[in-house]
Amino acid sequence: MTAQPSKALETFDNPEPSRDYTIRLEIPEFTCLCPLTGQPDFAALTLEYVPDALCVELKSLKLYIWSFRDEGAFHEAVSNQILNDLVKLLAPRFMRLTAAFRVRGGIATTVTVEHRKEGWVSPESVALPPER
Repeated sequence: MTAQPSKALETFDNPEPSRDYTIRLEIPEFTCLCPLTGQPDFAALTLEYVPDALCVELKSLKLYIWSFRDEGAFHEAVSNQILNDLVKLLAPRFMRLTAAFRVRGGIATTVTVEHRKEGWVSPESVALPPER
């Protein structure tokens, strides 16, 4: 078992490539460093995607996220880098990353970045009646 961060992301085949479905991953412990002060920044990441041929393997994603812990990055840059790396790896039909950074210096920042595969159209949502 590795105990080191890694930029090496791994994949596995989508078990239902003919169906649009959403994978939602909650990553509540993202950390990186402020590139100006070196102080830690903390964020909760939400990754949502509609896979095409591939899905991301979760252990590799955990180690990838961990790899940012000692790197300096502006919130906007690191959010876009994560999305770009995952899109390059997976070529998903759709992907959205929301990075909700904790308050520091009186300011909380949320960055949302998206990718949509050319020609892909989101299925129509179905509104179900509330449970009784």
